[in-house]
This record gives sequence, C-alpha cells and structure tokens, in this order.
Amino acid sequence: MKFLVSVPAYTCLMPPKPPKKPQPDQVQLEQEWYRIGLTGPARKALVEAKLYKVSDLRRITLQELTGLPGMSKSAVKRIQVIMSAKKISFTSH
Repeated sequence: MKFLVSVPAYTCLMPPKPPKKPQPDQVQLEQEWYRIGLTGPARKALVEAKLYKVSDLRRITLQELTGLPGMSKSAVKRIQVIMSAKKISFTSH
C-alpha cells in the first residue's frame, strides 16, 4: 500500500529561506551575557529588559530576574555566581 503526500507545486520551486541571523546591534548587546555562557533565550530576555551588563542587575530584584521569559534556573544560578564574584547584589525593593 502506497501513501501519496500532496505537496503544492510552488513549494518545490521556492528556494529555502536563509536562517535568520541576529542583528549586529543585538549581538553586541548580548556580548557580556554570551561570555558568561548564558543561553540564547536568557540573553535575549536580559537585553529586552535593558540589562546589558552584570552591573545593571543592581536595578532589579531576584524575583524580577527569575520572572523574565526565557530565564532558566541554571541561567539564574550562573548570574548569581558572577554577581557574587563581582560583589554585586540585587536591589531589595
């Protein structure tokens, strides 16, 4: 028994889309987070929250950091280790 899959003819003629590359500005803004070893979603969440450096984390609470979409538990732990080494702490408001 053969199964036939119907594929529109125009899809076969279209070249594949190139992978979406991050904008140069985005890459530059994520640079410090990349060096720390954070995943893409965590880096993106921090940049979208306008947190570009470890020292910027002084402006937020730990709860705000963990509430960012894309921020995993391992990313939070990694950030906390770096903050501790740099003697930086979260705000307590």
